[in-house]
Amino acid sequence: MCTASVPPDVHQSPSRPTLKQLELHGLFSIPQAMSPAATILLLLAVVVTGASTAAALRPRNYERVFDRQEADRVEALPGQPSEVGFRQFAGYVTANESHGRALFYWFFEATHDVRKKPLVLWLNGGPGCSSVGYGALEELGPFLVQKGKPEISLNPHAWNKEANLLFVEAPAGVGFSYTNTTKDLTQFGDDLTATDAHAFLVNWFKRFPQFRGHDFYLAGESYAGHYVPQLATKIVEGNKKAHHKKDRINLKGIMIGNAAIDASSDDRGLADYAWDHAVISDELYSKIKKECTFPDDGNESKACNDAWSDFFQAIRNIDVYSLYTPACTDTLANASRSNSSSVSSWKLAGTSLARVHHGRPYNTYDPCVDYHVVDYLNRGDVQAALHANVTGIPYAWTPCSDALTNWTDSVASTLPEVKKLAEAGLRVWVFSGDTDDRVPVTSTRYALRKLGLPTVKEWREWFTSDQVGGYTVVYDGLTLVTIRGAGHMVPMITPVQARQVFAHFVTGQEMPALPVVGTAA
Repeated sequence: MCTASVPPDVHQSPSRPTLKQLELHGLFSIPQAMSPAATILLLLAVVVTGASTAAALRPRNYERVFDRQEADRVEALPGQPSEVGFRQFAGYVTANESHGRALFYWFFEATHDVRKKPLVLWLNGGPGCSSVGYGALEELGPFLVQKGKPEISLNPHAWNKEANLLFVEAPAGVGFSYTNTTKDLTQFGDDLTATDAHAFLVNWFKRFPQFRGHDFYLAGESYAGHYVPQLATKIVEGNKKAHHKKDRINLKGIMIGNAAIDASSDDRGLADYAWDHAVISDELYSKIKKECTFPDDGNESKACNDAWSDFFQAIRNIDVYSLYTPACTDTLANASRSNSSSVSSWKLAGTSLARVHHGRPYNTYDPCVDYHVVDYLNRGDVQAALHANVTGIPYAWTPCSDALTNWTDSVASTLPEVKKLAEAGLRVWVFSGDTDDRVPVTSTRYALRKLGLPTVKEWREWFTSDQVGGYTVVYDGLTLVTIRGAGHMVPMITPVQARQVFAHFVTGQEMPALPVVGTAA
């Protein structure tokens, strides 16, 4: 519990913004065809009234918006390269004022064409894992934390080359996000998380109104197979209730990767994939198939749960999230972590989807990257630069929350929401790294089969440069893309292919059917 109040929506600035500053923020466009006479008259008006040019053209409301954005502006991070070519903002946005819940966000403008590029919110899974720690600093954000150095480097395959990128830690209790109501930490579940995320977005767009008209997409991985379609549903419902067009969120589509979307399919595919890839024995596979019925509600017998316990014991020494990359062994972990580091092993008890907790993701080059991120985000100077931990949260930042002690509701399947979103005309893409044995491509194919969507374009290969990048099939209202050699965290393991998939998603283009050169360069 934190006793500080929710950060106010308006900060005061010592001086009014100039017209150029407002234009830079996208809050106003300087008329390009203004005549010399009109320009002189405007300047005279400013001189005579003593007002700023911005005040002469726009209500003071724009100044307040500008001030609030500037309060969240991240000038530079410790160890950051001097020239990055984009602007970044971070801070807190209210999700529930009465309970004092505020969610921490980190926003990166696109590297170019900021006003034309779409806006994308990325969510990591868990439940209870950080999109800032994983998505922003290990996968697709513009910065990557360095091993053995107090520095961050530019990610050459960052997704903000294709879109404006927004990350949020949700629900409260994850990462730097907090609540002033202690009992909240025992009451979060799917529905409340989606409700707060929607409230966050509504308030975020009030703080950054220049992005309200941008095409908006939701994307995520793992348990975001719940978060994304559930939040998208809240947005669609909220848009229907909005009295004014300006109050609607311009949602255009969703993209989810290696996503938990159907408990029965997830579990069935998990066992089948592991046996087919020689990870478990014939005897263990037979035991799972005998004792488990894979019901739609995900509730299994004790004998089945015992078989799953044997399963996870059998795979304990490999990285189930990325079968063919090194695991983070104790030796490597001890060499990587500092005394203050704490990587969460939090699991949700009592539900089938607990087995989809994020765990430790691994990188082909650095399987213990989590520890570097933990060290970086627990630095006081980093938190100050990010305007984070302003309330003095009484625990260290961790990739997955130790503060959340319960998860009250977790639907067995989000397929009904996915289907409704597709039927509503939203762009729906599902991607899957084919070396993930936590939510394997086998599970995803089983789940999508349940939707009963007609095939529009048959299964085929797609290319990255002159190599097969994966396979794709287009259904009526939904596109599936697999990524060769990628694990659970596709942008980390295969960053070139991941950015390529993302670029095609936001532009609505099919994956290339023929060899190409220079893609995602």
